Amino acid sequence: MKNIKTISIIKRAIFSSLIFLIFISLTGCEDVIDLKSATGPTQLVVDGWITNQPGTQTIRLTWSASYFDNSPAKPVLGATVTVTDDKGKMYEFKDAANNGKYIWGSSLNDTLGHIGRTYTLKVVNAADTYSAVNEIKRVPTIDSIVYQHETYPFEPDKGPKKGYIASFYARDFTGAGDTYWIKPVINGKAVVDKAVWISIAYDAAFSAGAPSDGLIFIQPIRQSITTDSLYSAGAAVGAELHSITNEAFEYLKQIQTQAANGGLFAVPIQNVKSNVVNANPAGEKALGYFGASAVSRKETIIDPEKARPED
Repeated sequence: MKNIKTISIIKRAIFSSLIFLIFISLTGCEDVIDLKSATGPTQLVVDGWITNQPGTQTIRLTWSASYFDNSPAKPVLGATVTVTDDKGKMYEFKDAANNGKYIWGSSLNDTLGHIGRTYTLKVVNAADTYSAVNEIKRVPTIDSIVYQHETYPFEPDKGPKKGYIASFYARDFTGAGDTYWIKPVINGKAVVDKAVWISIAYDAAFSAGAPSDGLIFIQPIRQSITTDSLYSAGAAVGAELHSITNEAFEYLKQIQTQAANGGLFAVPIQNVKSNVVNANPAGEKALGYFGASAVSRKETIIDPEKARPED
């Protein structure tokens, strides 16, 4: 019996030693892995979104770079950029500052986009000719901007966080299939500084199939103009509602997905499909998007005396 107990103790000791050695091997040694990724071809990147608002319109052209290249994007210089509407009127965009930002219009009274019209972008650069087509859809009026006082839970060493949540109110048009891009307006400027905060709507909800046609936008979308922080009393806040095509909705949805891609189940990042097409099938494909929107806008100043009470 004593021999059996001794053998059992020895086995447990050996097993514990093995576990310890495995743990040390996993935590005590680190191999630096030099991750080398293949550098693909340089591609044209289009960042252009025309609207029905008066004033200048800008289409930015840059060159793509490798994934680990954190330097500023290189501008595409010397290209010919035009936009032509479905009635044959052509608008020429010029890169006067030689920085890759091709601009049309010189006056606040100039208006390029009109609801119901279709616009074709054409970019000629060296031997390549690229094109994209988009339409300006209808957009509902924003009725009001409201706000309520809110207290967030305690933060370490900071105490409770207090401020105001802003929301917009608007009603979707009757007729399924209207899609929108919602942008917060802060101090007079529409702000979309993080891809993860892109807010889009299908009719008055998040996606097709919801029973939301013709209704007021649902609360999470209304409150999407309050992003990662609460507003302070006296802040100038508002919303822009941009009409977009269903194709543009899917494009922005893919960007949302890529921005939120992380954690245990993350998948490899890939380029989002562009609507810009190279006329030469054998030529390099383009990246980015050419869009067109009608815009509804409303702003207000947060007045504590007019704020809604906390829920």
